[in-house]
Amino acid sequence: MWDFKTPGIPDELFERAEEVPITKEDIRAVVISKLRLKDGYSAIDIGCGSGSITVEICLQTNGAVYGIDFDEKAIELTRRNLARFKADAKLIHSKAQDALPSLPQVDAVIVGGTYGDTKRVVQMAAGRLRSGGRIVIDTILVETMYQALEAVNELKLAEVEVTQVTIAKGRRVTTGTMMVARNPVMIISATKP
Repeated sequence: MWDFKTPGIPDELFERAEEVPITKEDIRAVVISKLRLKDGYSAIDIGCGSGSITVEICLQTNGAVYGIDFDEKAIELTRRNLARFKADAKLIHSKAQDALPSLPQVDAVIVGGTYGDTKRVVQMAAGRLRSGGRIVIDTILVETMYQALEAVNELKLAEVEVTQVTIAKGRRVTTGTMMVARNPVMIISATKP
């Protein structure tokens, strides 16, 4: 279905559900690049939602990938999207705080959903990283970004980078092409020393 190595699979190729969020293709491409993945790497996707990032990590690494979400609909949608792209990941229907302690050390963690417990989830996620591993947190809420950055700084992670991405997509209207803005997304990335 996706015969390319580059990230940013078009959103329309994923099965979608109105009540389950998806990280849009342009943001996904940036997130994947910040993870600095290699073949065989293992990863955890916290708040996997539709599974778009989980799928992309699987296709990029061919390693052990874990997707966590507390929403059963999200887990089922992720399962269908993994099957759609012939990718494999272990899905965990749970709150991240409950699932993370039992997971192995990995090379990369993406934190996309914390549901108000951001600082603790980021701390726990960083605890699952191997030395040299990467953590990426993406959010549209300023409060979440603040808590995540606070956790990253307290953990003394290295190569900390904060990026805000604002995307506008062209939409055809009767007189030409109009640019329609999407929500700005803040992305924090760091390396575990």
